[in-house]
Amino acid sequence: MTNDGLEIGLIIVGDEILSGRRADRHLSAIIERLNARGMELSWARYIGDDRSRLAALLRETMATDALVFCCGGIGATPDDVTRQAAGDAADAALERHPEGEAILRERFGDDATDSRLRMVDFPAGSDLIPNPVNRVPGFRLHRHCFVPGFPKMAWPMIDWALDTHFAEHARDPAVSRAVRVDAKESDLIPLLEALGEAFPAVRFSSLPEMRDGGGYVVELGVFGPAAEVEAAFVALEQRLDTDGVRRSNA
Repeated sequence: MTNDGLEIGLIIVGDEILSGRRADRHLSAIIERLNARGMELSWARYIGDDRSRLAALLRETMATDALVFCCGGIGATPDDVTRQAAGDAADAALERHPEGEAILRERFGDDATDSRLRMVDFPAGSDLIPNPVNRVPGFRLHRHCFVPGFPKMAWPMIDWALDTHFAEHARDPAVSRAVRVDAKESDLIPLLEALGEAFPAVRFSSLPEMRDGGGYVVELGVFGPAAEVEAAFVALEQRLDTDGVRRSNA
C-alpha cells in the first residue's frame, strides 16, 4: 500500500515518554486512524522537551512535502516548547492568534489570563485545529499539525485534520491477512520476492519466531487494499502448497 507518494510522519514529544514515566499511546492510535483511511505511516520519532533539538527536527521535516503530526508540548508551562520550536524551524515569530484568543476568552471569561492566552501564541501563518474537548486549539503550519499530548484531545483533532485538509489522500481502508508456517525465514525469500513482484500494490511481511523447544515458526502477512490483499493471499497459499510448506499449529 502507498500514500500516492505522500510521506506521513509522526513526532511524539515529551521527556516523560523517554524517561518511561508515561507510556506512549499515540503511535498505535495514529496508525489505526491512517489505516482506516487507506493511508500508511511512513515514520515516527520520539524526542524530549528540548527546544533546539526539536527545532532541528522540524526544520528537517518542514523542508519536505511530508504530512507530519506532532503530539505534545503545545501548552503554556515552561517545559512546553513545541510552539517555540516550530516557530524557530519555520523562521516565524510567535503571534497571538486572534481567532484562538477569541475562543479562549469565550471559554475562560475573566480567567483568560496572559498565561492562558499564551496557549494560542502560534508561529505566524498558522491555522487553527479545533479541540472538541476543552476548546484550546492546536495549529497547522507547513503541512505539520500540532496537537496536545493528551490522547483524548489529540486523536479527534488529528481525525479532523485528516478529513478536513487531507481527505484527497484517503482510500478504502487497508486490510491484512496472515498465515503461520513451519519454516526458516531464509527458505521463504524466493517465495516472497516472487509474490512481491506479482502484487506490487500490497506489502508482504515475514515475522519469524523461535520455538522454545527448537525450530522456527514464521508468520507471513499481506497488507494493503482489500481486493488486492485477497488475490495476493490466495496466491500465497497456493505457492505454499506448491512448495510443500507446512502450516503451523503453534
